[in-house]
Amino acid sequence: MNDTSMIDRLRAVRVVPVVRTRRADLAATGILWLREAGMTVFEVTMTIPDAPALIRDLARDPALLVGAGTVADAATARACLEAGARFIVAPWVDAALAEPCRAHGALLMLGAITPTEVRAARAAGADVVKIFPASSAGGPAHIKALASVFPGVPFCPTGGVEPGNVAAYLAAGAAFVGMGGNLVDEQRIAAGDRDAITRAARQVLVA
Repeated sequence: MNDTSMIDRLRAVRVVPVVRTRRADLAATGILWLREAGMTVFEVTMTIPDAPALIRDLARDPALLVGAGTVADAATARACLEAGARFIVAPWVDAALAEPCRAHGALLMLGAITPTEVRAARAAGADVVKIFPASSAGGPAHIKALASVFPGVPFCPTGGVEPGNVAAYLAAGAAFVGMGGNLVDEQRIAAGDRDAITRAARQVLVA
């Protein structure tokens, strides 16, 4: 899968669950429930203990597209890519992440807020620019403003995205969005509330 087809798949799913839990078993359970609801793309963050092992387990399923989030350096990126990650995400600009992504044919998402940072992210090799934190930066209106001056840049707003505003972000010019706690709620997973997780997922899928 090349960069263009991967971006097309991300556009098609519209919402990428950003999985961030303090325990790996909770992350695995949450992902299982989201898969049951029909989700097939996941960003597994490095704040999860032994996240590359979880990525390796998920990547064995060819129906899933798995990426690594909050990737702090090139060494971590390589570990995730070798485990099967197909995209690497950082909420900042780090040009060192580009080389391992290119070597493995993976997509790179780097974070930005301002136009200057968007240009820096693209110059650093970002295929997609992650706008984080999106809600506190102005929400869909901020995405619309950025898209007007960067019409060819795929944007992925993350941070404060919820089922009720997914459509607004997409209409404003986002290629797709990332959704964390409003979809992958650690407390609900720990409490065994499968219905709440799958209900949120289904709401997102039809948003």
